[in-house]
Amino acid sequence: MPGDVLKKRKIAVLGSRSVGKSSLVIQFIENHFVESYYPTIENTFTKSINYNGVEYDCDIIDTAGQDEYTILNQKHAIGIHGYVLVYSVTSRKSFEMIQIVYDKIINFCGINSIPCVIVGSKTDLQPSRSRQVAPDEGKELAQLNHAAWVETSAKTNTNVAKVFQLCLGEIEKRSPNSKAEPPVSKCIIM
Repeated sequence: MPGDVLKKRKIAVLGSRSVGKSSLVIQFIENHFVESYYPTIENTFTKSINYNGVEYDCDIIDTAGQDEYTILNQKHAIGIHGYVLVYSVTSRKSFEMIQIVYDKIINFCGINSIPCVIVGSKTDLQPSRSRQVAPDEGKELAQLNHAAWVETSAKTNTNVAKVFQLCLGEIEKRSPNSKAEPPVSKCIIM
């Protein structure tokens, strides 16, 4: 029966170095928090996610951190259904990188918006004096880019699953008839 077939989705998790991308992904996949930090080379995790009663077989790509000098890798633009763009609420610079990364993806693919969730991580690192990005700023950036937004803590497992639910929601919102395959990429590699 066609309804029983798992829909494949690829989700790329992007953001500056040390914002908690790997902690977020590992908390979601393995249900535990990784305290120590080792720079990620790149990992792909697979998890079945139920969204609106439909099972999705999701490949979640935990990328190495981006900075303004890192050229977006083509594999982070082609064949990807949705994006999780992560910044730390304790780092203004990581927040400012979100728009740069978003714009690089848009330019690379030649489209005007992407299925995306903007995520403010490390909300457990309070008192509020360590916070450099207010929730309203995150919401505003998400609205500007027609993206979903949420704040999380991988350490306390706050809103971690919600990140990937929101991402699937953004993907399906833009998917014509919710087809299982991504639209033919308009990305041109030169």
